[in-house]
Amino acid sequence: MAKNQKSYTLEFKQQIVDLYNAGGTSYPQLEREYGVNRGTISGWVKQLFPIKVPEEETVTLREYKALQKENQRQP
Repeated sequence: MAKNQKSYTLEFKQQIVDLYNAGGTSYPQLEREYGVNRGTISGWVKQLFPIKVPEEETVTLREYKALQKENQRQP
């Protein structure tokens, strides 16, 4: 890690992602309020976005990785 690079806890990251996913808070609002670059927030959203599947369905590792790639391509 670079000397001046900030480190954030998983709990903090999840809190930011939850605020964004709830709908009422945009990247610029989160950036201003928490002092975190919107590109960083965007990365957290992509990494921590919950995957919902019906209980009777399963997702293979291949399908999961394909979904991750697809999410990374979306703005």
